[in-house]
Amino acid sequence: MKKFLCLVSCFFPVMLFAQTPFDGTWKTNIAQSKLSQKLYLFSVNNGMYDCESCAPKINVKADGQDQPVTGQTYDTIAVQIVDANTIHLTGKKAGKTEFEATRTAAEDGKMLTASRIDYPVDGSQPFKAEVKWTRVSKGPAGSNATSGSWRIENVNQDAVALTSTWKSVGDGLSISTPTGFGWEAKLDGKDYPVKGTYANYTVSLKSLGDHSIEVTYKRDGKIETVEKITVSPDGKKMTTVDDNKPTGRVSTYIEEKQ
Repeated sequence: MKKFLCLVSCFFPVMLFAQTPFDGTWKTNIAQSKLSQKLYLFSVNNGMYDCESCAPKINVKADGQDQPVTGQTYDTIAVQIVDANTIHLTGKKAGKTEFEATRTAAEDGKMLTASRIDYPVDGSQPFKAEVKWTRVSKGPAGSNATSGSWRIENVNQDAVALTSTWKSVGDGLSISTPTGFGWEAKLDGKDYPVKGTYANYTVSLKSLGDHSIEVTYKRDGKIETVEKITVSPDGKKMTTVDDNKPTGRVSTYIEEKQ
């Protein structure tokens, strides 16, 4: 669950030691990661914006005004049609901007580029990302060129969005990131609160072996993502298999010890 970026979590089953294989600072290597190839479906047509691949789906007026949405980290979204090939989106939580994104389809219609900036709720420095998709099918006749089905090609993100620090805390573990996301949880299968943009989430931890755990995130009490996380024997690489249940997307992220 990464927005794109995954929410990774790690642990070690024997908490009698001061440190675990997961302790330290890690950075996601997007080039070595394998992102889900399940299609993304967007449509801007007849004054409406539809995100069929969102979970839950989004269907709002594309009039540039804040429109209410449910089940997201944000509670309103404004969709502005810039031109025939471009739209601008703004997501807000309690009236405060959470993200801004511009999607632009290439003149030949084969590529979609999304430039996004996120504003952490704790006031941390905003961070940027750029996502590129390749077209699989066109949208409805007369719709904005950003409409259609798309397969993700690549992602570029600021380093702060790819870096996390893990620490052993008693019989549990904590995670912190430069973007304000974090939590502290025990390896007991119970739900613990998540901080930052994902404040309506909880996390629980379960041991799968000496160097592997299962991490379950819930959004508003419902399972959102189940992650299997494994640290390599040499302690230099961490692999996260991220299974997002609502969207059906399974991605594998590779993180490197810093």
